[in-house]
Amino acid sequence: MSYATPPGGLPAQSDLQDLRAVFTDAYAVIPRGCMRDIVTSFLPHWESTRAWVIARPLSGFAETFSHYIVEVEPGGGSDRPETDPGAEAVLFVVAGEVSLMLGGQEHLLQPGGYAFVPAGTGWMLNNESDATATFHWIRKKYVGVDGIGKPEAFVTSDADVAAIAMPDTNGTWATTRFVEPNDLRHDMHVNIVTFQPGGSIPFPETHVMEHGLYVLQGKAAYRLNRDWVEVEAGDYMWLRAFCPQACIAAGPEPFRYLLYKDVNRHMPLTL
Repeated sequence: MSYATPPGGLPAQSDLQDLRAVFTDAYAVIPRGCMRDIVTSFLPHWESTRAWVIARPLSGFAETFSHYIVEVEPGGGSDRPETDPGAEAVLFVVAGEVSLMLGGQEHLLQPGGYAFVPAGTGWMLNNESDATATFHWIRKKYVGVDGIGKPEAFVTSDADVAAIAMPDTNGTWATTRFVEPNDLRHDMHVNIVTFQPGGSIPFPETHVMEHGLYVLQGKAAYRLNRDWVEVEAGDYMWLRAFCPQACIAAGPEPFRYLLYKDVNRHMPLTL
């Protein structure tokens, strides 16, 4: 598997501007070239670590989640990573390897490694290797439901979960689902969507789920609201609820993205 990572550094003064960056009421595109040293953030209780914050709850932007790309230097990490006891998380490693302590067990996560951390669960993450590690950290305030139990922690990987093809697509459009869609304990899904070259979403999906999409591999033409934009590995897209979306995969390799969406809950009736 191939997974994009932020380029870091700074572009040369002679480089052209990346005019694909856009922020609208319905969607945003953060191209990979914008994820440089100068826009990183530091996190409390993390050592030798920096993060690109690519989505956060904000008026006119993401409402249900935050999304970080976290870079941990050798010897870095945290024994106290989460400061909000109500936050659940998905961790997805894209480079290097990290040691994750979860539920009293140690897990070594390498590229493609995936972990779900329920709200209120203690965990620790450290880079004990001699190379930089990079992972995605998607956080959401868990919404419990009376009479439905809370989800359990689990660790798996992209390689260990089979992608399920969409009907009548001959396998050109498939989704790797790490949680069963009908498991109502979960109020968010973080999946991987894969399109083979030429595969497409053949209609403008318009639905209540908010989306965050990080392109792991390949490139595509992606429809966001009324606009078609070109996206490639390392780009990020945020889609507001009900923002129409579609895509056509292009290029010689699969187009794959890590997808967040909120699911399985009633809609709040107050803002």
